[in-house]
Amino acid sequence: MIRVLIVDDEELVRASLSAILGQEQGIEVVGEAGDGGEALRAVIRHRPDVVLMDVRMPTMDGIAATEHLARGPHPPRVVVLTTFDLDEYVHSALRAGAAGYLLKDAEPDTLASAVRTVAEGGAMLAPTVTTRLIGTFTEENPSARTRARERLSVLTERETAVIREVTLGLSNAEIGRELWMSEATVKSHLSRALAKLDVRNRVQAAIIAHDAGLV
Repeated sequence: MIRVLIVDDEELVRASLSAILGQEQGIEVVGEAGDGGEALRAVIRHRPDVVLMDVRMPTMDGIAATEHLARGPHPPRVVVLTTFDLDEYVHSALRAGAAGYLLKDAEPDTLASAVRTVAEGGAMLAPTVTTRLIGTFTEENPSARTRARERLSVLTERETAVIREVTLGLSNAEIGRELWMSEATVKSHLSRALAKLDVRNRVQAAIIAHDAGLV
């Protein structure tokens, strides 16, 4: 059972998300919070696997809350919620360690799929949006290219190839087919690459790859 915490300052939004997820098999909404501070306390209390985190909230916003959670032991996977697919706050949240993002007007099936994907260790990297979203970092931070390339230099050729495919939004199974390796081998290369890059998830690795001009 995937345990979910919903964080949003609008009660109606929380109720709607809770109702949608409450109908899904294998997903349980274990709690709600109205701002980032409440979210931190709720995570300690409920131990969720996934947190759906609003970005703009009073007292403590979703970015700050995500940073706090990422620094803690065994942090839950965070999916930030936003109204705009290129919202600057979402960029900051991904930098902070969020596993992805989701638009608030997403279809119920998409919401449930997002929860399951990040719970399994994946990230919300829709190919139609990822290039625009992560590409913005490169445009805004041209001086980051040298630093990003230095970070990537510690990877093996195969690890670099896997990270390149991750940046294109491919799943582990798709990467395996593209690079002619088993899914287990992909996971192994990806795990080592994330550890070497000192990042928490695929999204952060993809940002580095874009900064370096790998894709």
